[in-house]
Amino acid sequence: MKYFVAVAFILIIGSLASAVVFLLRGKGGDPRMVRALAMRVGFSILLFVIILVMWKLGYIQPTGIRRYG
Repeated sequence: MKYFVAVAFILIIGSLASAVVFLLRGKGGDPRMVRALAMRVGFSILLFVIILVMWKLGYIQPTGIRRYG
């Protein structure tokens, strides 16, 4: 599960970086930039839904906030 979340974050950051590149190279309304941002939002929503489903199925457990000191 840790690896899946790490890969998902890499995909989210990668699509955001590609949107920034398209923004800097072209106009603000470039369809490639809009598509990259839409993919970022889609990856984020998909990651959130998968984490909720995994929690509901019992594959992951919340650990809560740990207090030290």
